[in-house]
Amino acid sequence: MATKVGGLYKFGSKAHRYKQGLGARIPEAWHKWRKYTKPLPKPVHWLPEQGKYKIHPKSGERVLVQNVPIKVTYPKESQSALWGGEGIIEGYKKKNDNKLKPRYHKVWKPQLFERSFYSDILDRTIGPIAVTRSTLNQIDECYGFDFYILKTPREDLQSQLAMDLKRHMLLALARKDTLYPEDSEKREKICKRYQAFVIPEEEAEWVGLTHAEAIKKVRKIEQEKNPIRPLVDVYTEELIAKLRDQTFDLEGPDVELDEDTPSRLDSVRKWLFKKKPGD
Repeated sequence: MATKVGGLYKFGSKAHRYKQGLGARIPEAWHKWRKYTKPLPKPVHWLPEQGKYKIHPKSGERVLVQNVPIKVTYPKESQSALWGGEGIIEGYKKKNDNKLKPRYHKVWKPQLFERSFYSDILDRTIGPIAVTRSTLNQIDECYGFDFYILKTPREDLQSQLAMDLKRHMLLALARKDTLYPEDSEKREKICKRYQAFVIPEEEAEWVGLTHAEAIKKVRKIEQEKNPIRPLVDVYTEELIAKLRDQTFDLEGPDVELDEDTPSRLDSVRKWLFKKKPGD
């Protein structure tokens, strides 16, 4: 159970799903990639001030620098795009920038563009994808689309599409046989270029999965190891086998039938093995 600290729960209301049931059996490889590598994402909508102290512009006093991040909302549409850390910001603004005017509620939205990108690792064109100008600048800073996806941490990507692309890229690097199967020279070149990002396949297949996808994967692995068949399937197969071998007595010991009267067993066989129209 989550402990209550200062009126707030330390682990949130969903902490129990990692401590019981299938959630407790999710491997550590998934938790590793779900954790943030730094406390705050890369600032996109604001510029943090450097240093520990600064001079106040009006009073001239030495004051402590306080870098308070702007609250950013990431809508559902951003998960299927590459917004580069940008999102929706809500705030207030003075009308016509006049201090004497009342303030009004304002929403700032990112400017989106449709772009397509070529991936060297996946050997395919991805897109068109909705991106922002910040995304394009970050791709240029990383010297390529593949480097941007592999280098940028999860808290800066803020996109499920980007994490899915990262998983497919890491799996392609881990499975070298599927990477340019007809061009060995190109395969060696790609492997050498992205050698720093190669991880084991057992870890790569868990990268970027949501909690629901991880639970589904755990359930599938456990069913493959210990297959469980419903008893209704087992009994149905036994019944069909006995009917085909004519070893199942449907009439009972005390039933007397005339020679011209069809038995229940014959009726069941006729119904079970009758031909369908068009066969």
